[in-house]
Amino acid sequence: MRRFLYILPILFTCACATVKAPKKEFRGVWIATVANIDWPKHPNDDVSKKKKDFIEILDFYQKMNFNAAIVQVRTAGDALYPTNLAPWSRYLTGTEGKAPSGFEEPLKWMINETHKRGMEFHAWLNPYRATVSLDTSLLSQKHDYYQHPDWIIQYGKKNYYNPGLPAVREKFNKIIEELVTTYEVDAIHFDDYFYPYKVEGDTFDDAATYAKYGLPSQSLEDWRRSNVDSLVQNVHRTIKKHKPWVQFGISPFGVWKNKSTDPMGSDTKAGQTTYEDLFADPVLWVQEGWLDYLAPQVYWSMDYPVASHKIITSWWDQHTPNTNLYIGNGTYKIKNNADKAWDKNNEIPKQLNFARELDHIDGNIFFSAKSLIGQHKKVNEKLQKKYYRLPAENPGPLNKVVREVQLPAIKSVQLNEQILNICVNHTDEIPRFLNLYTSKKEKHQLVGKQYISESDMEGCYQFQLTKKQLRNDIQINVSDAYGNESAMLPLNVN
Repeated sequence: MRRFLYILPILFTCACATVKAPKKEFRGVWIATVANIDWPKHPNDDVSKKKKDFIEILDFYQKMNFNAAIVQVRTAGDALYPTNLAPWSRYLTGTEGKAPSGFEEPLKWMINETHKRGMEFHAWLNPYRATVSLDTSLLSQKHDYYQHPDWIIQYGKKNYYNPGLPAVREKFNKIIEELVTTYEVDAIHFDDYFYPYKVEGDTFDDAATYAKYGLPSQSLEDWRRSNVDSLVQNVHRTIKKHKPWVQFGISPFGVWKNKSTDPMGSDTKAGQTTYEDLFADPVLWVQEGWLDYLAPQVYWSMDYPVASHKIITSWWDQHTPNTNLYIGNGTYKIKNNADKAWDKNNEIPKQLNFARELDHIDGNIFFSAKSLIGQHKKVNEKLQKKYYRLPAENPGPLNKVVREVQLPAIKSVQLNEQILNICVNHTDEIPRFLNLYTSKKEKHQLVGKQYISESDMEGCYQFQLTKKQLRNDIQINVSDAYGNESAMLPLNVN
């Protein structure tokens, strides 16, 4: 997820006035498992520590009023869940292909814990990265490197799936189908690994595949892009076939094209670009309606020469208006980068402020989870007090189905000191949120939300309220996964 640009100096000014938080805003965090970046902290930790560490991440971001966790469940031809389509990840168990003892369903557990905290769970996968190094001795014999060696291309210091092979796309489609039908995920998520980033002096050897499958009218570059287009289109179709409310999102590298190669491109000088080097065209995917959201990785500071966060963010805002657009922010760079802008506590707040000023940006995602936990106290305080003080509703999928949402039957409402406990029965099998509002003079303020599972027909949900909130009227409603809302229901909690 970390990418770099070759730079030349350009300076820009920055608007820093705080913009009021919108009612709906995506607030996501990437939880990376590859190389144990975020979780588990060590693959050989016992189950109790793994669970404790994951809950620590969720609790931190729940307190910050984030509403989505994007968790990496496939890093490089492996899986962090039981499946016959890939071996167990060594980042979870220490040995690839080894099942985790006493933790047979880690994905179901992670989804459940995420939902308990009123957050969406987005399953993050890397489609084409087959290995993270050339040391194949660490791979399971069940890995595709051994099962389908004809699918694999060595390039640079890694191995990759050949995107030009229909069999590769077909298998990945099965992986997505299994995930969506087996697990209560709220979205499928890809990051920026399509065709690999270019390695100087090396050639991605897919000439024979191009000769076999390429059309006479297609250049090698156009053929490669068409392969990625096919994967994206097929995955979208598979998701919507089984659970149309489940979203599909992609987080591409931040620069589509430089203006130097295309007048439509951004005023940047990126060393590599999404369109020309990774053979991915997210602009097309948005135009075709194959995505529910796009989250370009704009990991540079506001005024970074040639890779200005302001210029790149504005470009995406202008060129992909017909989707939910979230900006990926590089919180891992805070106090940890040669660009001195990251030494300041207001760099991320400025970026959030700028995003809220633009017409088509609907939220942000931070890379990565560990970057704010236990450090950068002043940054966290700014986020909590100014930007994420109260919860926000999640944007829904683009294929919204307009439907009437019924309030569940209320079994009981109990207030114990400042903890409100609401027990309900319901019959709707589409996942929803139970939303708690304070009301004053017909103005409603969302103060808490709980996830209602598609599988549990009854449940109890707790909300922590302040004394000030309890002085107002309390109401609830329900919003479904498409964003439809029920009527409001006043609660007598005094």
